[in-house]
Amino acid sequence: MRFVLPVSRRARHPLARALSVLLGLAVIGVLMVFGLVVAGVLLVGGIVLLAVRQWKLASARPVGQASRSTHRAQTIEGEFVVLRDSRNTAHSH
Repeated sequence: MRFVLPVSRRARHPLARALSVLLGLAVIGVLMVFGLVVAGVLLVGGIVLLAVRQWKLASARPVGQASRSTHRAQTIEGEFVVLRDSRNTAHSH
């Protein structure tokens, strides 16, 4: 089974061909400009979102912990339970 497109009826007049080519290029140009505008809006929106997030994090940080070098790491302790021990591995003996 073969898919066949209908035969397009091209204009035979050279001026009509030139105008159709120019119209096609204009449509492609408009679509490219629209795509660049959308990409620019997304880029600026992302930068603004990251800047606002960083500003909120900086304002929420207490004054005493402003620098990372003075902050001490703390250990979180917890209990662990083995849920399943059905595999025979080298470290389980």
